[in-house]
Amino acid sequence: MLRTRFCEVFGVAHPIVQGGMQWVGRAELVAAVANAGALGFLTSLTQPTPEDLAKEIVRCRELTDKPFGVNLTILPSINPPPYAEYRDVITSSGVPVVETAGFNPAEHLPAFKAAGVKVLHKCTSVRHAVKAQALGVDGVSIDGFECAGHPGEDDVPGLVLIPAAAEQVTIPMIASGGFADGRGLVAALALGADGVNMGTRFLATAEAPVHDNVKQRLVEATERDTELIFRSLRNTARVASNATSREVVGILAGGGGFDDVRDLVAGSRGRKVYETGDVDLGIWSAGVVQGLVHDVPTVAELVSRVVAEAHEIIAGRLAGVLA
Repeated sequence: MLRTRFCEVFGVAHPIVQGGMQWVGRAELVAAVANAGALGFLTSLTQPTPEDLAKEIVRCRELTDKPFGVNLTILPSINPPPYAEYRDVITSSGVPVVETAGFNPAEHLPAFKAAGVKVLHKCTSVRHAVKAQALGVDGVSIDGFECAGHPGEDDVPGLVLIPAAAEQVTIPMIASGGFADGRGLVAALALGADGVNMGTRFLATAEAPVHDNVKQRLVEATERDTELIFRSLRNTARVASNATSREVVGILAGGGGFDDVRDLVAGSRGRKVYETGDVDLGIWSAGVVQGLVHDVPTVAELVSRVVAEAHEIIAGRLAGVLA
């Protein structure tokens, strides 16, 4: 058993998190993570309406009696979702923890605090982690450049970002980006984190609600098989390398703008990738850690394996290094 202050503050058995993943953070995966003793997050905006989120929370409770959370990602939009209504569903549901991401969560914190909901804020830089801490969040999840999705614009990998953040962050901190096994968990702890967040690794599990073709692509892919899109737009995203993402990179590199790739990057196309198994149909998130994904276990098998491997490294190989 590995116990860190993250486990104590957030009420879970293992210092492992399955953060919010668009179209993927649904009840069947989150409940499996919770039942395995880790912390899983439903993804609010995967649900079309706040009412649908409330139903998904109920569905998750039917599958587990362990703690789980809800992700609320706040992003700029011409027609923004009703964030306050999603927030109200979270606060009224009795869910013990929320993962905030994207923009500054300050306007939502009073409501979460009043409802006794702990806040884990995801960020991509030390300065943002320090700011979140000052705002009063209960923990931070910090994304290195290796991560899937949005790694920020600083291009700092976890090997530097995690200890740099640990020097200034005093609340529980989770390391994200590049983690798939017990080796990564031990490394994160050594660098000053209190646990790890895994997204791509949880995508390649039996319970992840995506087509098997997607999972097998992750198994087959190497650490080189991702693309960084939207670099020229200062909104970098790391996605799986496929026909669509390579086309997007080419258009933007040739001087194109967002309007030139809007249809290619539509979220509806990415959702269809997960539903149909056509892995070239749209863009979908994958981290460089896919190079360490070699099978599709159940969530319980994966969590047990990560914890056992980390314990063996700490108590065995590393202990043997001491004179």
